[in-house]
Amino acid sequence: MITPLLWLVLLGPLGLLIAGLVAGRGSVGARAGAEIAVAAAIGAFAVAVAVAIAVAVTGPLRSGLLGQDGVGFGVYLDALSAVMVVLVAFVGVIVVRYSRNYLDGNPGHARFTRWLCLTLAAVLTLIVSGNLLQLWLAWIATSLGLNQLLLFYPDRRAAVLAARKKFVSSRLGDAAVLGAMVLLYRTFGTLDYAPLFAAAKALTVVPAAVHGAAVLLVVAALLKSAQAPLHGWLTEVMETPTPVSALLHAGVINAGGFLVLRFAGVIALSLPSLDLLVVVGGLTAIFASTVMLTQTSVKVALAWSTIAQMGFMMLECGLGAFSAALLHIVAHSLYKAHAFLSSGSVIDLARASWSPSPGGRPHPARTAVAAILAGVVVVAALAVASRAAPGVAVLGAVVVLGLIHLVTQALDERPHAAVIGRAVALAGIVAGSYFVLQIVAERLTAGALPATAALRSGFDLAMIGVVLIAFAVVTVLQGVLPGGAGGTRWLAAYTHLANGLYLNTVANRLARRLWPARLPPAGAR
Repeated sequence: MITPLLWLVLLGPLGLLIAGLVAGRGSVGARAGAEIAVAAAIGAFAVAVAVAIAVAVTGPLRSGLLGQDGVGFGVYLDALSAVMVVLVAFVGVIVVRYSRNYLDGNPGHARFTRWLCLTLAAVLTLIVSGNLLQLWLAWIATSLGLNQLLLFYPDRRAAVLAARKKFVSSRLGDAAVLGAMVLLYRTFGTLDYAPLFAAAKALTVVPAAVHGAAVLLVVAALLKSAQAPLHGWLTEVMETPTPVSALLHAGVINAGGFLVLRFAGVIALSLPSLDLLVVVGGLTAIFASTVMLTQTSVKVALAWSTIAQMGFMMLECGLGAFSAALLHIVAHSLYKAHAFLSSGSVIDLARASWSPSPGGRPHPARTAVAAILAGVVVVAALAVASRAAPGVAVLGAVVVLGLIHLVTQALDERPHAAVIGRAVALAGIVAGSYFVLQIVAERLTAGALPATAALRSGFDLAMIGVVLIAFAVVTVLQGVLPGGAGGTRWLAAYTHLANGLYLNTVANRLARRLWPARLPPAGAR
């Protein structure tokens, strides 16, 4: 449905843009600017909710094109963009309100508020864009705003290095989207979403240009979502104020996933692009999840977790489970934004909630039970993946593997039936909730995303097997690591993993070579 009134959805990003521009300007002090920013964020959330309701009632909506020959500006809203705009606006409200008090009294408060609002405005514009040119401009604006936030403490060496690495990877991603834009325009003669998606759906033979565009879109998404080996900047975001880490989950680090979902109809036509998502996403998920277990810093561990979760999301997309990937984005964004904002109190909460186990020390068979259950889950998931939806099977299996760790923690030297029963019941509720939500997500996005795909090849099944076996091993390691497994080889492996296999060290050296400008002193934070 075409309606000119849809342009009103841009009132949300416009309000944040104005709030960002006036923060700290003239007579508007830092505190007043923060209050204006909170009001603008709440207004953007209200607009997002209204838009989502409109899409739910009337179906997909789009404005006319403001441009010529299929190139210009427009608004395109369907179930995908409605879910994402509400998610980003909601997390944005929380982050802006948190920042108001978190940075109160900081000399850079107004500057932080300015770039926070401008970045949120860019993300919201990216989501509601109806034309690839508009998305590309918002894509660039998002990374430029984040770069300013990463440099909030310009005297911190790690922060400067993170900003430089992110800047380089972002420009590579910008170039990839630009290349995809050129190829798509040459093939379909338009960058406007509605006719472009319709033309792609009508293809019977996929031309080489579409394969090239799909691969370039995937490369841009992988770069945006901090996938290995260009992931190191994300682990150094800890050198910025905590709200920046939470802001990443308001559509910034997720923008790569959104790009894949937005152009799922094009990417699904290209087997090479799907295989690229499976390989890079799967290996990144395994690598980052394993490294996360060795981290002693709460926020750094959360950053590695984010890298792994983005890898999972890319893996799901590569296996054709696009609705599962959207559900993953929503769940991960809400959880991780909360985790970062509450990370400063997690130790106090853990100490306050600790109580001696009534069953004594961990049961000697705990690890063996975890290994047996993990093996059963892997075999069952492979059987399901070979016959039904592999992407859903992978994520469902990983959820169950995580719940195995929860259940085995209830096994002590003197097992209590009540404790074990509660753990099993809780695990069942969580697993059941996931599969129900997956069904809801697939039905909700039926017209916006391609249907969940069946297994394509033996290669995909092999990758699924590698991922599941790796996470089964990680599940067992979660029970072993707290016990401090010894041995020279074990300690060496632990040290290498704790340093991320030194990939970030290599990236830092390359960044210094490509960007030889003076860094803050080595002693600076």
